[in-house]
Amino acid sequence: MAISEENAKLSRKIAKVFDDVRTSNAIHTRKLKELAALRSSSPPAEFCAAFCEALTPLFNFQRRTTSAERIIKFASVFACSRGGKGNSGDGFLEKFLNFLLVAAAAANRTPRFRACQIVSEIIMRLPDDAEVSSGLWDEVIECMELRVCDKVPSVRTFAVRALARFINDSENDILDFFLDKLPFEQNGDVRKIIVLSLPPSSATLLTIIDCTLDVSESVRKAAYFVLASKFPLQSLSIKFRANILQRGLADRSTAVAKECLRMMKDEWLEKCCNGDPIELLKYLDVETYESVGESVMTNLLKAGLVKLQDGQTLRKFFKSNGNSAEGPCDHSIELMEAEVALFWRMVTKHLHMEAHKKGTDAAMAKGMESAVYAEEASDSNDLLDNILPATISEYVELVNAHITAGTNHRFVSRQLLLLGIMLDFSDPSNRKVAGEFVQDLLHIVLDHELDYNGNEVVIGDCFNLGGEKHWANAVAELTKKVHTAKGEFEEVVLTVVEEVARSCRERTADCKQWLHCLALVALLFENTSSFRHMEGRPIEPNEILHSLLLPGAKHSNLDVQRASIRCLGLFGLLQRKPSEDIVKQLRCSFIKGPPTVTIIASRALLDLAVWHGPHEMDKAMNCNLSKMSSTPVEFCSGSEDVDIELLDLLYAGLEHDWADFVDIDENRSIEDILGEGLAKILLLSNKFPGSLASEHHLLLAKLISLYFSSENEELQRLKQCLSVFFEHYPSLSANHKKCLSKAFMPVIRSLWPGINGNVAGSNMMVSNMRKRAMQASRFMLQMMQVPLFAKETTKPDDNISENPDTETDSLPDFESGEEGLAIRIAIEVASFNRKKTSAEKSYVAALCKTLVLLQFRVSEQMVIKLMQRILNRVSVAVAAEKDLTKELRQMSERLQAIDSCPDEKLSPEQTNLILGKLGLEINFDVDEITEVPPTPAPQSTRQNRSRRRRAKDEESSSSDEEVSPTSVVPTTPVVTNSRSQRASKTIALSRMTAKTTVTIDEDDDEDDDDDDVDSDVTSDDDS
Repeated sequence: MAISEENAKLSRKIAKVFDDVRTSNAIHTRKLKELAALRSSSPPAEFCAAFCEALTPLFNFQRRTTSAERIIKFASVFACSRGGKGNSGDGFLEKFLNFLLVAAAAANRTPRFRACQIVSEIIMRLPDDAEVSSGLWDEVIECMELRVCDKVPSVRTFAVRALARFINDSENDILDFFLDKLPFEQNGDVRKIIVLSLPPSSATLLTIIDCTLDVSESVRKAAYFVLASKFPLQSLSIKFRANILQRGLADRSTAVAKECLRMMKDEWLEKCCNGDPIELLKYLDVETYESVGESVMTNLLKAGLVKLQDGQTLRKFFKSNGNSAEGPCDHSIELMEAEVALFWRMVTKHLHMEAHKKGTDAAMAKGMESAVYAEEASDSNDLLDNILPATISEYVELVNAHITAGTNHRFVSRQLLLLGIMLDFSDPSNRKVAGEFVQDLLHIVLDHELDYNGNEVVIGDCFNLGGEKHWANAVAELTKKVHTAKGEFEEVVLTVVEEVARSCRERTADCKQWLHCLALVALLFENTSSFRHMEGRPIEPNEILHSLLLPGAKHSNLDVQRASIRCLGLFGLLQRKPSEDIVKQLRCSFIKGPPTVTIIASRALLDLAVWHGPHEMDKAMNCNLSKMSSTPVEFCSGSEDVDIELLDLLYAGLEHDWADFVDIDENRSIEDILGEGLAKILLLSNKFPGSLASEHHLLLAKLISLYFSSENEELQRLKQCLSVFFEHYPSLSANHKKCLSKAFMPVIRSLWPGINGNVAGSNMMVSNMRKRAMQASRFMLQMMQVPLFAKETTKPDDNISENPDTETDSLPDFESGEEGLAIRIAIEVASFNRKKTSAEKSYVAALCKTLVLLQFRVSEQMVIKLMQRILNRVSVAVAAEKDLTKELRQMSERLQAIDSCPDEKLSPEQTNLILGKLGLEINFDVDEITEVPPTPAPQSTRQNRSRRRRAKDEESSSSDEEVSPTSVVPTTPVVTNSRSQRASKTIALSRMTAKTTVTIDEDDDEDDDDDDVDSDVTSDDDS
């Protein structure tokens, strides 16, 4: 008795200490000494028991308050402290850890959370020389590994934090355990702790870099913190450096972008590059990752981290060769590196923009503020003038020196061309010098090399001037800067085109001259807005078309064909209406050309179809085009054009097997280009008034099939594009939903194994194919249920009922709603006989599972009546499936509940009208039209009822008397009684509809439950 009193007294003293430390951190040191003295003067076992008893109330307190956190911190620090005598502190630590391990295995979440929290605090604060048995540490590690799999995220967080101390221990596999758990962890805070605990190694580097794409902002920020603190710049490959900066600096979160900028500035720029931006650019390989270098320089310039030294200018690359009696001699040019060229281009661009911005601000402001802005603009202009070459002639000389140096300095030459945009060409003499330089640039032919057989092989993409898209853009920008007058750019380029095209028109040019001429034509078409600026020039558009582009499309060289077809597509974009010659040539090249030509022709046809519309493209053929015939189109066989519409032709191309051909230039397959282009046409179908949408559902069905097909895993770009397309397509128009409804059945037929000629395989393959088909079914159902955008609906009317089930005329009709899809699925199911194969059974069952999920609107009464008739056949088709039969019966009851006039029959004319709008057919027997079988099925005429049945009938009759003053008493046999019950139910529903929607739903549910009970009882009696 005395011992228990002493223990209680000791526990109260410890609890008093805990109560004191929860108010402030300032007294923790004094209370630690007080509690240590109490531990020294008490038996170890009794003190540990009293300590755990005083701390126990905290394990029932779930909220993370400041006072609770102070107590946990104090208890953890005390557990890690040494005792006053001997090793009593380590002994107490072991006993306390055993207590915490028991709490960590509790069924309640709060004790588990507090135990893991205290264990993590102890482990993180424990000194390295603490004497704890290895067996106890093994138990702690094993327990925390179990808690990492806990269902509570906060428990997992502290368990990971506790294990992080042992991650570098070679005796356990905690690192591998973390790497396995990270991809499957759903909580962002837990992923953040795991990332922060990963050590620097080659095994963890790729994982941490992948976390820079995490959906959680805190995880991405933690990844950049770990990369900055644990991985030096030199330890990363060039590709990793570029990916890290590209993702971080462009991150949508400001906090993540700031963390990446801090890493780049503090760790990479200051520590590894001594504050030199050019040295940092050398670590990034700007020739390969130019956009990353531009982003780095932009952020450094905005942050004010680029400091120009005295004498640091472009003029230092001019070295004088000495003076003579006649004056200074010619100077030589020192070639600059790629990083230096990019650095100066970005610096001059920044100064030019700052000067323009400050000048605009000075013009908008007044007084002293205007003077300050004007002074800042003047400083930027002065600094820019000191950096740029002194004259235009020196600039031209600098660029020519790098162009002459060869292809190794092509990147530097392009940077200098872009730098020339900041120069002033207003002076006539300067403009004359620059004009001659531009003429020289336009006359530069494509580079080439010799293959093993001595044949010339053109270097570059064969499409653009100089063989490079960026080079052509730089030349175009400089040309437009020099020749700023209206139509002057077109005149300069056409003059060169006319000169170069002479040999092509005379058919004496080789393939290099053809490609150079076509590159100039493409440069012109890409940088002009209309043919009006080309009229009256040395060579006019029609002459270019008939003397260059059309002959070039028939050239024997494939590169010339591809370049000509690309120019034909650009030519068509500038026309008001597509011409017959262009459309015929593009179609011909698409069909009979080799895959390298077909892929360019397909891109051109799709661009023109999106720009002008498919109907205008068909009209341009000036002949009667038919729909897709049963005979497949033979591609790449040299056959002539077929007289089918453009969309059918493109659809045939999408169906064709191209043997995984991929465009070398953009690494895109023909399926990618056709699928993306057809998706654009479908998305903009309402913009083409003359377009016929009769075949759009086939295109949509093919795109959905490609999206869910497992045989096209390499089409990741197309699937990403289609995911965005499907997100917006059903919401834009009711016609889109109508097209989606028509595409539903073709998609499921094309994906289901054993249906429509689909080849099945092993059981696993069949299972996977069925899963994909069900995913496609649910996906299309979700698209059907997506509401339309506001612009597709009219303004709300004040007279519209508040009942959400009531539909108005302004809403889409049944063809574009769920009702039309339900009719299509029901007729598909009803078309199967009772004897079905296993594939047909699974197919019908899957369709019925989708069918019961569809909802009908009250306004569509004729469709509701038709659906009730078709459901009788659907129930017969799946009669062997009890679960589906029950769900279909419930669906029939729902339809009966919203049928306002159940006694009225649907006439054959009304039935044909609905089916005609949907393009469907179904034959009803005469008896089936005049008399619909009751649903649920007729009950047995046996009069004996069980005691339970009689009690439920009495309860239902009493409830009916309370709800409705009118009661229909059955005086006929049970079959007639079933009919009168439905009539009574219809009367009650019609009266309650005028009151509230909630009453309808509640009574409807009650009646449905009663029907289920009656049906079950009847079946039991019959059995």
